[in-house]
Amino acid sequence: MNLLGYLLNPASWSGSGAIPRLLLQHLGYTASAVLLAAAIAVPAGILVGHTGQRSRLVTALSTGARAIPSLGLLFLAVMLLGTGTANIVVVLAVLAVPPILTRVAAGVSGADREAVGAARAMGMTDLQVLTKVQWPLALPLVVSGLRSATLQVVATATVAAFASGGGLGRLIADGQQQDDYPQMLAGAVLVAGLAVVAHLALSALGWWAARRARPRSTPAAALAFAPA
Repeated sequence: MNLLGYLLNPASWSGSGAIPRLLLQHLGYTASAVLLAAAIAVPAGILVGHTGQRSRLVTALSTGARAIPSLGLLFLAVMLLGTGTANIVVVLAVLAVPPILTRVAAGVSGADREAVGAARAMGMTDLQVLTKVQWPLALPLVVSGLRSATLQVVATATVAAFASGGGLGRLIADGQQQDDYPQMLAGAVLVAGLAVVAHLALSALGWWAARRARPRSTPAAALAFAPA
């Protein structure tokens, strides 16, 4: 059986190892991990970017975290905490935090200085400057961080199957045990396809965010947000 034969086989779409079920598990891992990472990294990135404090420390920690081997971290978590969806999601979230954190901090701190200065000159408070000038201008980079994190999690979630997890990696893990190369190839193709779809969707969101931010990149635009 070849790749197309496996994908067209009705048996591949039913039962406990059905492709739709594994796809939903993979999407669940990805969405949960990215949301958890964003809940941690976005506020931290805003704080670092807005105040400028400990930016080097955050950059160093984020860079170091990217060097963590995902499979090793996942197996360590399983050994210490046991198997389970929550443990897998936490590990994936840890890997997703650095790209979100660094892009949010860079976006907020790198907002147009003239726009920020004009907003302060008009009497805006720090919170108003952040929410009405810096954050809108940072949105394209924020979305870029979310896209990078999502693609990393989509790829890394594949190894969850090797730690008693589910997801599309189950096709690869099971196929390896059974010497079923079409099944392994199907898993790899489906993960790649999911990554492409996620990339296109978040790229479109980033384009939209950039269009919204562009008119606000001038001092005159920043003044438009000033309180009456």
